[in-house]
Amino acid sequence: MTDVPSLKAGPITRTTLALFAGASGDHNPIHIDIDAARESGVDDVFAHGMLSMAYLGRALTDAFPQSRLVELATRFTAITPVLAEPVITAVRTGTETDANGTELTRLALTATLTDGTVTLRGHALIAGSETAGTGAGA
Repeated sequence: MTDVPSLKAGPITRTTLALFAGASGDHNPIHIDIDAARESGVDDVFAHGMLSMAYLGRALTDAFPQSRLVELATRFTAITPVLAEPVITAVRTGTETDANGTELTRLALTATLTDGTVTLRGHALIAGSETAGTGAGA
């Protein structure tokens, strides 16, 4: 199996945040209102954690069908500021076999900013051992 191709999400703009708030229904002011962000002790709004998860989901489903995703677990480790450019990576770390004898591939997941800050860490289990060329876009 090859690693999942990295996804470069591009800059997270205020427009990105507003569009994601509308699409997700998450209108938490800390993500879209600079005054609310400052009241909470940060200098500016920052990205929704679930926006990083959405990019992660896109990277995974670009690589293989959603039906092969057995497990996905993440945790947010830092905020993603406005204009940051996260890169989503999913790297094979091993294989295992479940109780039914299905081979699973384990992927380590990260969202990393250009300054090296990791904003999301996690893992996924994918049924099977091949990934390249089997995604939604293949």
